[in-house]
Amino acid sequence: MSDENSLNAVELATELTIAWLGNQNNRVSAEDVPAFLRTMHATVTELAGGSSTAGDDAQEVAPEQEFTPAVTVRKSLASKDHIISLIDGKPYKTLRRHLSTHGLTPEEYRARYNLKSDYPMVAPTYSEARRAMAHKIGLGAKGRAARGSSTTTAPAAKPSRKPRAKAPAKA
Repeated sequence: MSDENSLNAVELATELTIAWLGNQNNRVSAEDVPAFLRTMHATVTELAGGSSTAGDDAQEVAPEQEFTPAVTVRKSLASKDHIISLIDGKPYKTLRRHLSTHGLTPEEYRARYNLKSDYPMVAPTYSEARRAMAHKIGLGAKGRAARGSSTTTAPAAKPSRKPRAKAPAKA
């Protein structure tokens, strides 16, 4: 009967691993799959109430969560033209799309590398260029005009309209 439970745990762990790997949002290298399968089997066995034979392997997988940055934080912010990614060491004007390709949000990225909450995701010159372009095309002007007029004077009365000229009557 224990062989039957063991077989079910192996099958269940395999099916769960296949389903997890089948999700397009989970990116795992081929070398990490056996360790994940061992961890999944240990977890299924533990949940089934049996003893975990791969318990030592599960403890070895936990330190894998340590991420070493490709460059120092100081070097990543050294240039005003780009931010160097701590994941791969390459320069980017904005990190958001790069992080999404690695399945991370800015908050997760900051947590992974113990960065402060105000660590920028956009290079300063790129941000300034985008800000200048937005001002040039008038974005935000309505809000500034509304705030400026409400604090200086009361709203002006509506301008009067000229009456429309009537079309000549047809004979």
